[in-house]
Amino acid sequence: MIRVALLSNPKSTGNRQTLPRVRSYCASHPDIFHYEVEHVDQIGRALQTIARVEPTVIVINGGDGTVQAALTELYQGEHFKGRVPPIAVLPNGKTNLIALDLGIHGDPIKALERIVEIAKAGVEDHVVARELIALTDGQVGSRPVLGMFLGGAGLADYILYCRNQIYPLGLSNGFSHFLTAVAVVLSLLFGLRGRYMPPSTRPVSISLIRDGQLVGRFAVLIVTTLEKLLLGARPGDDRSGAGNMKLMAVDQSVPALFRFLFASLFRRFGGRRIQGIHMEQGDTIRIEGDRSSVILDGELFEASEGHPIVLRSTAPVPFLRLAA
Repeated sequence: MIRVALLSNPKSTGNRQTLPRVRSYCASHPDIFHYEVEHVDQIGRALQTIARVEPTVIVINGGDGTVQAALTELYQGEHFKGRVPPIAVLPNGKTNLIALDLGIHGDPIKALERIVEIAKAGVEDHVVARELIALTDGQVGSRPVLGMFLGGAGLADYILYCRNQIYPLGLSNGFSHFLTAVAVVLSLLFGLRGRYMPPSTRPVSISLIRDGQLVGRFAVLIVTTLEKLLLGARPGDDRSGAGNMKLMAVDQSVPALFRFLFASLFRRFGGRRIQGIHMEQGDTIRIEGDRSSVILDGELFEASEGHPIVLRSTAPVPFLRLAA
């Protein structure tokens, strides 16, 4: 009986070192069905094959783009005829936010071992429901792309700056993120600009259907359906029932950014409003701007004049959380 179906992308950065160990582990465990793809276009066929073996759990082992493509295909592909098994994500990409939200971190082999144990013992106590974010251009009939964490405005610019300017230096992820943070703070404090500094952010309009509009320049824009966010922030806790997507926008100013960092580090987010920090919830969010970038689970999208980005929350999807 197949307990776990593992979908791996050998070309993801994390798999360059770990995949040989993953292959060896799967070879010694006949209850794991391991399917490898080298391009996201192959994920649909991979999941069609995986559906035939009727696994107890599906595990995604790849970078952010692989995870996003797999979630999109799982939700829209109908390969499992509406009965998708719980999904787990191995810690592999640059950010690993989905894996962290599900309590999956550290060595991918140890995480896989724990997932196999849960699949054998029974997954019922470990299944949690999470909505996905469906991103479209707002046009009727356009095929949505699905994910769970979106960064926009200045945050998207900083992620792209880190990806294009810092990661190529070959430094560790942690140190790369630290250097990016230092560059961002210097650019905000002293207005430093140039080829090797983060770009200035563009104005953006954010509309929450039924709940008004935010307009301005934001250092941080986050939309997520995850329970946990960067630095422990949990926007929208005081607005239960307002919608499944949590939104947080931080004004592009040094005081607002430091308030955000302080509140995040010391878990001061809650019912009270913090000046310069906007925290909302909604089931439909519209982002408009001239060449305003957003990144959904590692993949880049861009809003332009007359072509907004529209986000909607989906019906709940089952995920596997390691801690019961």
